[in-house]
Amino acid sequence: MSEKLFEPVKLGRMVLENAVVMAPMTRSRADVGDMPTDLTVEYYRQRASAGLIITEGAQPSKNGKGYCRTPGIYNQQQVQAWRKVTDAVHAEGGKIVLQIMHCGRVASALNKDKGAETVAPSAIQAKGEVFTEQGMAPLEQPRALTLEEIPAVIEEYRQATEHAYAAGFDGVELHCTSGYLPAQFLSTGSNQRTDLYGGSVENRIRFVLEVLEAMCSVDGGDRVGMRICPDNPFNDLYDENPQETFSTLLSAVNRFGLAYLHVIRFPQGRLDNFALASEYFHGSIIGNESIDFEEALALINSGVLAAVSFGRAFIANPDLVARYRNGSKLAQFQLATLYTPGPQGYTDYPAMS
Repeated sequence: MSEKLFEPVKLGRMVLENAVVMAPMTRSRADVGDMPTDLTVEYYRQRASAGLIITEGAQPSKNGKGYCRTPGIYNQQQVQAWRKVTDAVHAEGGKIVLQIMHCGRVASALNKDKGAETVAPSAIQAKGEVFTEQGMAPLEQPRALTLEEIPAVIEEYRQATEHAYAAGFDGVELHCTSGYLPAQFLSTGSNQRTDLYGGSVENRIRFVLEVLEAMCSVDGGDRVGMRICPDNPFNDLYDENPQETFSTLLSAVNRFGLAYLHVIRFPQGRLDNFALASEYFHGSIIGNESIDFEEALALINSGVLAAVSFGRAFIANPDLVARYRNGSKLAQFQLATLYTPGPQGYTDYPAMS
């Protein structure tokens, strides 16, 4: 039974070599022009023994950028740069999915190109600060998207999906948590619209459903995943009734036949996120957040999860699958180099000798 973690698993159209997934993690190593670099290629290549790599969030437009040194997927130069990453991972026998992340109001103009805007469902400034090359800065006052502008934002996600497939990715993942744009539409605290995209739960989930529909229209739902963390307050997010919001959302997304649902548990919240997902989502679930090897075995053996994603463990252990398989000790990642530019703390963690 304990070998189930290392057996092939099917997520939509993707057949993974094992159920050990590398979680998406912002690493802030992109170059000028939001470009992945040769370091990005090496970083993901080193970790290609994961059953699936889910990349750091890539913005679908210049307006979608929130943090400094994050990569984009909105022009052909970026597509060509990402192609080097996917080729390297595939050459090692791995699978890789691109996470698409529009930060919405979680942004600073100091991190954006000149002329790029900070937009959100409503003109409500999030409390908090964001790192910039000039130091910490308050989160920006956003401009509310007009009803007429929303289809263009949805189109950005469709175009990003098209670009991701042109770059050789096996799939895409919609980032739908952590206080970013889709989560801002879902949540009553950040969405105070009075049109088709605000008010009732059916209206608040509309943006996410239309984004997923656009992403799935490119090449089917079985190459598309979605990441959620109901009741997560990160980046000043608040929803009055997350049980209602997410049960309604997950019931509605079943029609797309998604490859997977990526669920971050949040024990401090009001919900059991794994139980909620299992009840309302009718597909494969990847579980995440502080799951160690023994718990991963139990969750997969019991059928609660199809796969488990690991974040911090993959940073310091590029050969994490081999270490788990052999029962080897894990190296610890260094917090000080999590977001610093350059190879230190990025591509210089050694594999086992």
